[in-house]
Amino acid sequence: MYTCSKSFEGFPCCHRQPSHPGHCRFVHGYSRSFTCWFAATELDPTGFVVDFSGLKQLRILLNAQFDHTFLANTSDPLLGDWQRLHALGALDLRVMANVGMEGSAHWVWERANELLWERDGGRSWCWKVEARENSSNAACWEARPTWAIESGS
Repeated sequence: MYTCSKSFEGFPCCHRQPSHPGHCRFVHGYSRSFTCWFAATELDPTGFVVDFSGLKQLRILLNAQFDHTFLANTSDPLLGDWQRLHALGALDLRVMANVGMEGSAHWVWERANELLWERDGGRSWCWKVEARENSSNAACWEARPTWAIESGS
């Protein structure tokens, strides 16, 4: 199997983890970065696992989700307040199942594989995403999409 990786940097956003007993329950932010690992059993006609120039749509999705946005968990008891502040133009709200690095890595993995499926029809896939909040802390999501498992790739 062939693999490669691509990093995306510079996504300043903020969030909070309302159920955390410590300081993570407060609104705080990071400039997030993501590294995506891709795989294929066959290279494309130009000899690539994934043509990085074809990942512009992924960068657009990352910008829309994480660039100067406020991330809120679907379960946040203050979600109504965040929605009101969004409507007032005080913040640019994105609601996610889990706004932490673990949930963000999973979200990026899903978007990357949706794009790859549309483009390659299953020839390549994203098997791992690392979401980094700073140089010390990161979390990963690693899985094969169903089409890579079913094809035996």
